[in-house]
Order: sequence, then C-alpha cells, then structure tokens
Amino acid sequence: MNTPADPLAQLKNIHLPPPVSWWPPAPGWWLAALLAAALLGLAFRWLWRRWAANRYRRLALAALTRLEARRRAGHEPSLPLLREVAALLRRVAIARYGRPTVARLTGDQWLAFLDRTGNTDQFSTGPGRALGTMLYRPELEADTEAVCRLARRWIRRHRPC
Repeated sequence: MNTPADPLAQLKNIHLPPPVSWWPPAPGWWLAALLAAALLGLAFRWLWRRWAANRYRRLALAALTRLEARRRAGHEPSLPLLREVAALLRRVAIARYGRPTVARLTGDQWLAFLDRTGNTDQFSTGPGRALGTMLYRPELEADTEAVCRLARRWIRRHRPC
C-alpha cells in the first residue's frame, strides 16, 4: 500500500502583502501636523509680541548700564547720576503706565507708586528714598550703587498696578 505524502509538505508559502508605505501619511497625521504648526505659529507670535513689548525694558537697562559705567569710571558725581536714574525710571514708567498716570506723581506718591508696581518697599523706606524729594537738596548722602541696583530690579520686574 502506498502511503500518501505528508499533506503539510504540499502547502505553498504564504504570500505576504507589500509593506505599508510611510507616504502618504494617514489623515490623522495630517491633522496632527496642522495642529502642531498652528500651535507653533501661535507660540512664535506670542513670543514675538512679548519681545517687542519689552523693548522699552531692554533700552532702559542699557541706559542704566551706561550710567553705572560712568559712575564706576568716576566721571559723574552721585547727585547728577541719581537725577538721571530718577529721570530714567520716570521715562520707563511713562512708557509702561502712560503719561496721565505717572506725570502727576511726585515725592512720596512717586515712591509709593514705584513700591506698588515693583512689589517692594525699598523706594519709600530704603535706598530708593534718594529718588524722591531728596534729589533737590544741595547735599545728598545716598548709596548710588544700591539705588542703581534697585532701579535695575524695578525695570526688570515692574508689573501693572
């Protein structure tokens, strides 16, 4: 008697389909790419506006750095330097808060405004006191380095009232 051949040996190999191409992507990937592009565009726009809105801060910090360099070089007595720092702070405040809000402030009101917007009390009670009515005295005893540090901190960190 003949033994039939092994039936499994008579089977042919499985024909696999071709591999899935990576291009074109599925519609979900297109949607994800569009969403990512939109979010990147919005983030770039937000960063650009923030950078442009803070231009006045960068310019003020550069001006303060020049004033400090003159102080360190010994070319400027402290009273005129402090007057220039006070004028710089006023220009920054006008740029940020507007002339109607800032222009009428003098003396203790001005120092209180700087304290409130800078979240500090160093203008009313600390070295920043020299930027108030003390600027108009003939003799001024003030730590110009501390006043410049305080002005730099206010320029960097001032916030809405």
